[in-house]
Amino acid sequence: MQPLTEHRFTLGTLPRIHFARGALKQLPDLLKPYGPAILLVTGRHSFDHQPAGIALLEKLRQHGFHCSRITLDREPSPEWVDEQVARWHGRAIDCVLAIGGGSVLDAGKALAGLLIPGNSVLDHLEGVGPEHPYCGPALPFVAVPTTAGTGSEATRNAVLSLPGKFKKSFRDEQLMARQVVIDPDLMDSCPPALIAANGMDALTQLLESYVSSRANILMDGLAEAGLAAVRDGLLAWHDGQTNPAADKMAYAALLSGITLAHVGLGSVHGLAAPLGAFFPIGHGVACGTLLAAATRVNIECLQQREPHSPALQKYAQAGRLLTHRPLADTDEALDALQENLDMLTHRLHLPRLSELGIQPGDFPRIVANSRGNSIKTNPILLSDSEISRILERRL
Repeated sequence: MQPLTEHRFTLGTLPRIHFARGALKQLPDLLKPYGPAILLVTGRHSFDHQPAGIALLEKLRQHGFHCSRITLDREPSPEWVDEQVARWHGRAIDCVLAIGGGSVLDAGKALAGLLIPGNSVLDHLEGVGPEHPYCGPALPFVAVPTTAGTGSEATRNAVLSLPGKFKKSFRDEQLMARQVVIDPDLMDSCPPALIAANGMDALTQLLESYVSSRANILMDGLAEAGLAAVRDGLLAWHDGQTNPAADKMAYAALLSGITLAHVGLGSVHGLAAPLGAFFPIGHGVACGTLLAAATRVNIECLQQREPHSPALQKYAQAGRLLTHRPLADTDEALDALQENLDMLTHRLHLPRLSELGIQPGDFPRIVANSRGNSIKTNPILLSDSEISRILERRL
């Protein structure tokens, strides 16, 4: 570990975060400064099936808010965003409120950014079109996550997908939520498969940001806290416990969003983007099924080419944190990390790539499209053959 004086970091904008069971009750007071006209973005079905959702709409009406509602039943596409912007641009809207999983939050974030300017999101989408700078202004955005995984409530990018072609981000500091309400009461009813996918997404984001080439001492502390929360919460929640397991995973997901936004990710997310774009594979499933294999390949390449890299010591520390074992020997800690990731992959029933319809002939296209922003902060530069090795080990 370097002396503290040798570390440098920049802390970007963060939302005002309200984290507690029952925190949803604060929402009317938090929305009040923005005005009465709310554009509410939710999932198509989950919000209506939650008693808390119906009660919230009534409470907002009682407090004088006027809610117009948009529903989303899949990952948002640029076309969907543009359609909604065309529909709502110029109307009197004071605030965008998104209540749902990561896709719903991303959709709300994109709409909040574009409803005033009124232009196409393709003008700003990374790696697509002209990539014009975003000038804003954005409407106030309030995020209420109902799943624990993506960390979208704490990031400044909205991920948009065009199935069969791409999955890219609309990104700017102005897109950051003004207020975030994290109420684990809203997450207790998540089914095990959703807990597994989202939980492995959060774990992947924490581990990749921890060993990122841009890692810093501040984000390291948050990532370590998040890894410990995953250790104590993920399997317990998946196996039927709620409080405090869901609380721990909600906390881990939040921290993963903060760390990824500040220091980046790695090879798993580099591969998850084309997997999600070219195949009907959920993001959390893609991350979860690749995490153990990608970690093994990264460690092998570091040991072969950069044996003195600090990332190896960080991988070892992650092994100690996830297993709760004070292993003094680095190699033992690295082995413990791999064993733990393999165990989670098995216990959470994450499918192999072949079960998801992927064949070896698909590898060149996936690898060619894996070198987006995420993989640029992988702790070591991987060759195409090394990226293919990750896919081969999970086929």
